[in-house]
Amino acid sequence: MKKPFIFLAALAGMALVVWGGWHYSQRGKDQGLVFHGNVDIRQISLAFDGSGRVKQLNVQEGERVKTGATLGMLDTQTTALQADQARAQIEVQRQSLLRLRNGARPQEIAQASSRLLARQADAARAEKDLARLQSIAANTQGRGVSAQDLDRARSSVQVAQAQVTELQQALRLIQEGPRKEEIAMAEAQLKASQAQLALLRHQIDLGELKSPVDAVIRSRLLEPGDMATPQRPVFALALLQPKWVRIYVDETRLGRLSPGMEARVVTDSHPDQALTGRVGYISSVAEFTPKSVQTEELRTSLVYEVRVQIEDPRDMLRLGQPATVHLAADAAR
Repeated sequence: MKKPFIFLAALAGMALVVWGGWHYSQRGKDQGLVFHGNVDIRQISLAFDGSGRVKQLNVQEGERVKTGATLGMLDTQTTALQADQARAQIEVQRQSLLRLRNGARPQEIAQASSRLLARQADAARAEKDLARLQSIAANTQGRGVSAQDLDRARSSVQVAQAQVTELQQALRLIQEGPRKEEIAMAEAQLKASQAQLALLRHQIDLGELKSPVDAVIRSRLLEPGDMATPQRPVFALALLQPKWVRIYVDETRLGRLSPGMEARVVTDSHPDQALTGRVGYISSVAEFTPKSVQTEELRTSLVYEVRVQIEDPRDMLRLGQPATVHLAADAAR
């Protein structure tokens, strides 16, 4: 009686073992590959492009900011005053250039012509005086006019003629207008002043610190009153996209992964809300398992870094958050 009972018990035990092994293997196939890692995102150290004292900061840690949002400002009062001075100088140079381009006014030409006519009349009178003295000297054999008077009369004629020539040249210059070189030089000076004003305006614009992307303020590193430079970050920004889970895969399972493979990502804070993702970067260089994911079995094992890109439209994931990655069984074969 005992032998059949023992035989049946042994047969039942064997069936149970076989069923357990089959169920375990099927469960492993259904689950596919499972990895544990941490959420990672890109970060930006944001600093002012210029140097100066921080005037105000508009955001705090944890706030979301949009692309182009003004996060802070420098004190740019000195630069603004320099810009005002440059604008005034530009207006002066613009008026000078306009005067050169327009040339002399009709009234100025008429004034120069009148001066020339007056000098020509003086020259004609001086010539008549010299001719009269010379006639007197000829009729009196030199006794009626002294040599000094004749010399003075000749000098007056020469001076008058020189003044007439000078005024003729001056009138011609007024009529012709300024030289092309003078206009070109005035234009160049105006452009240089305009460039200086543009530089000052750019420096004023650099006094505003704007967000280059949609992000979350992770750290606020300076406060109003601090001196800022391009080498001193003001904020640390955490980008909203992309996000990925960094996992480490041993060599025995590395061959079952390929870029683009679909994945499900689950976190302890939302175990019932799996996020979709895909295998992205797969490292080509082996490394020792990082301490953050070490186990007693893997402490000396070489693993490969893999990044699983995640779609997180509801912004559920946070930097460094532990996550579990499930790869589909059929895709992991």
